[in-house]
Formats: sequence, C-alpha cells, structure tokens
Amino acid sequence: MLAKDIMTKEVIRVKKDSTVEEVIKLVLEHNISGLPVVDDENNVIGIITEGDLIYRSKKLHIPTYFTLLDSYIFLENPQNLEAQLKKMVGYKVKDVMTSKVIMVDLEETIEEIATLMSEKNINRVPVVKEGKLMGIVSRRDIIKAYANK
Repeated sequence: MLAKDIMTKEVIRVKKDSTVEEVIKLVLEHNISGLPVVDDENNVIGIITEGDLIYRSKKLHIPTYFTLLDSYIFLENPQNLEAQLKKMVGYKVKDVMTSKVIMVDLEETIEEIATLMSEKNINRVPVVKEGKLMGIVSRRDIIKAYANK
C-alpha cells in the first residue's frame, strides 16, 4: 500500500499569516493534532502541531554566561534565546510553526512511512507531489490501513 492509497485527501491547512488562535480553533473543532502550512501555490512551507502550541507555555531557558572585564561571555548560543522568545510570544503561524517539515511522496510505501514516523517520533506527514500538498498521512491512517488488510 502506498501513501496515495491511505492518505486523507481533504486536508485542513493554514497559511503562514494565519493566527495562532485560528489554528487552536481548527485543532479543537476537527479533533486533529497538527496542520500543514502552505503558501499561495499550495507548497508545504511548514507544519504547526500541538507541540508547537504547547511550546508557548514552556519555561524560558536563559543561556549560561559569565562576565569577564565587564563583558558577557555566553557559554551557549544566545540566538537560541531569541528563537525561543519568538516562538513563545508568536501571534502568527509563521512565528510558531516548524519549518523543517518531514514529507513523503505519493508513492511512498506504508512501511516506509510507519518507519519514518516511528524513528522521527512524528504523528503525521504531509504527502506531496513536487512540493505541492496532496494529502496527509497520520498514525491513525496507518492503523486503519492495517485493520482493513
């Protein structure tokens, strides 16, 4: 069985300029745990998940530093702090979404998708053809496919 055989074709998606509030409503209304983020040409540019939304409530990690001759020397990358803050206070999807999206092709086998999800600890993968969103496969889709065999 291939991704195109088990994927959900009617995918709820958002744009990068959608608000986090809109995403929360969609997640709750449709009982889903994440949505792909697409551009105007339907290319997948990100994904926003419950994990991204929960991140907003996490404790801020301040980089460790010491002072030397009235200067601050950071032992960790202070740019990580900036990224954390941006994600925690983000109002738009583009500020909160995960940009490095793991995607699969229409012809990917169910076994390859299950392995990928297990190894990467992800719950869903967008199914694409030449970068364009065609559907989505969730863990539930895989379980349904196995149950129907």
